[in-house]
Amino acid sequence: MARRSCDGQGLLAAFRAGVANVEEHVDELNGLNVYPVPDGDTGSNMAATVRAALDEADAVADQPAGRIAAAISFGALMGARGNSGVITSQVFRGMADALGDKRRFNGLDLANALDLGARAAYAAVAKPVEGTILTVVREAAAAGVAAAERNNDIETVLAAIVDAAEKAVAKTPSLLPILREAGVVDAGGQGLYRLFQGGLRHLVGQTPLRAEARPPAVKASTLIAHADEGFGYETMFLVQAAGTAQLDLDAVRRHLETIGESVLVAGDPRALKVHVHSEHPDEVIGYGLTLGALSRISVENLDNQARDIRETRAAAFTRDTVAEGPAVVAGPAGTATSSSNGRLPLAVIAVAAGDGLAAIFRDFGVASVVRGGQSANPSTGELLAAVKSLDAREILLLANNPNVVLAARQVASMADRPVAVVPTRNAAEGFAALLALDPAGDAVTNAAAMTTAGRGVQSLVVTEAVRDATIGGRKVKRGETIVLDPDDGLLASGGDRDRAVLGAIAKLTPGFELLTIYYGDGADLAETERLAKQIGASVPGTEVEVVHGGQPHHRYLIAAE
Repeated sequence: MARRSCDGQGLLAAFRAGVANVEEHVDELNGLNVYPVPDGDTGSNMAATVRAALDEADAVADQPAGRIAAAISFGALMGARGNSGVITSQVFRGMADALGDKRRFNGLDLANALDLGARAAYAAVAKPVEGTILTVVREAAAAGVAAAERNNDIETVLAAIVDAAEKAVAKTPSLLPILREAGVVDAGGQGLYRLFQGGLRHLVGQTPLRAEARPPAVKASTLIAHADEGFGYETMFLVQAAGTAQLDLDAVRRHLETIGESVLVAGDPRALKVHVHSEHPDEVIGYGLTLGALSRISVENLDNQARDIRETRAAAFTRDTVAEGPAVVAGPAGTATSSSNGRLPLAVIAVAAGDGLAAIFRDFGVASVVRGGQSANPSTGELLAAVKSLDAREILLLANNPNVVLAARQVASMADRPVAVVPTRNAAEGFAALLALDPAGDAVTNAAAMTTAGRGVQSLVVTEAVRDATIGGRKVKRGETIVLDPDDGLLASGGDRDRAVLGAIAKLTPGFELLTIYYGDGADLAETERLAKQIGASVPGTEVEVVHGGQPHHRYLIAAE
């Protein structure tokens, strides 16, 4: 007999089974990589996110369903790693809002909760892209609602959700050319499907599905890995309705879309978080004042170069990120002048992978280095802990990896003091950004200049293909050297590593005077010095430096300035 409803303990048990199923399939998810580089991390990020959610839920194991759902939502938010993990946390948030204070829930309640979760996920992304985890959760939710309207038992509804999720994942390559070209499905969507699948198997008395042995593929959603920086001025504020008045989210959003771009509006009829990119921030703030009382106002001048980022990526901003304001960069905290009570006005946190890169950031005076980066993204909770550990009035947070930016912006919305994030894409951009830090300025003032300085350096990474693939219409073979730009565009490839590197450097915009090679895993000093001499000969008049970075996955990180 099918199960008609579920209580808190049932929800926790099903979620635990879903987490186990995701963990069982981590290698499968990590293998779904658009680019054939050995850094697939979506599975690890998803597993870490749902495991953090489960740990939080376990702490309230004897509570009603609504309380369990709230704990899952909070745990996922705090433990979210990578962009798929952060978006998954938004799905859980919407579901928790729907379940509210329910002690038990039925199939229709579940379908409605997932539908609200899908809406929350879409609302959290500036420019939703179909063919990603967003498509999967939306179609799964729609199937759940349709099934619940026919048969209101839990198992029937969840079975429909799982079936729809599987089909939605299968068609992601037809929606995104980059997935079709790579011959993979979306990794974030596949992770969400595995979570639902594990819950269903628990309900029908089955154990998590054992992962099948399969050859490594490649990583999917790099599409959500980079935030769209927009244009003009980034204006953000919290508006609260006056008296008994209520705010109309859709009307506010529609109006803002007529005067700006990258519009995000989240909240309820009493209070809204607003984010918009516009050439006229005064117009945006003026409109906000007609709605009610404004607070947490911030205006940041954006880097116009972001308009050139490839159209295939989706900007990922969570709705909580919107309210709290800019993201900041790490800078030499030691250069800041202490206030009269000994508290620093401004401190910098940097994310770094590799002992050498971390040491360089410390030499710059960065107050705290959070270890992580490619394939090892730090969680929201880890970044927040770093913020709380510093005795400073304002914090600059240097992401140094596109897949860290979203979690960093979550921290900006949760911290007890102003936190800004400079969306640097690698450590080389981070070092360049730090040179623009003005210790006398505040976090917001520094953010724009540091972002511009970071994007001012040309950089590329050198690694090896882990399978045969086609990138941007060009074929690469397993074991060949791949040279990528900061947005994962293929600059050069081939069996001769030095030749590939020299070919990529030849494509850089000429005029740079210094080229730095940070060597990491797989390379040694002698080899790198030989390469440096070849590069020096190919670009006469350019100084070439060799530095130990120790970064994983990328044999070399090269910066030209």
